[in-house]
Amino acid sequence: MSTLTLYRPVGLQELALIEQSGWTAFPPRLPEQPIFYPVMNEEYAIQIARDWNVPASGSGYVTRFQMDAGFASRYPVQVAGSGVHRELWIPAEDLAEFNRHITGLIEVTHRFP
Repeated sequence: MSTLTLYRPVGLQELALIEQSGWTAFPPRLPEQPIFYPVMNEEYAIQIARDWNVPASGSGYVTRFQMDAGFASRYPVQVAGSGVHRELWIPAEDLAEFNRHITGLIEVTHRFP
């Protein structure tokens, strides 16, 4: 199986839920969050965690994880700005299946105050 490295910027509350899963799954989306969007590169994830999560909640974290590349290919890459702003848009109702295709553990690569 071929894997793909993805990143997910999160705040402290989402990080706590990831930890509760044993570092194996992302929590379900809230009703006002119809899309789960992991990003394709660490630079973009750092930008979101540092520039959006910190002002919104006081802290930001970058998580990195591997997943089945074949499964990920179901979702076209979206560009949300410049070429570095590449992400996948996973409908909230697909998140449980998405989580089942994560290989290994979700790890924290960066922390911002």
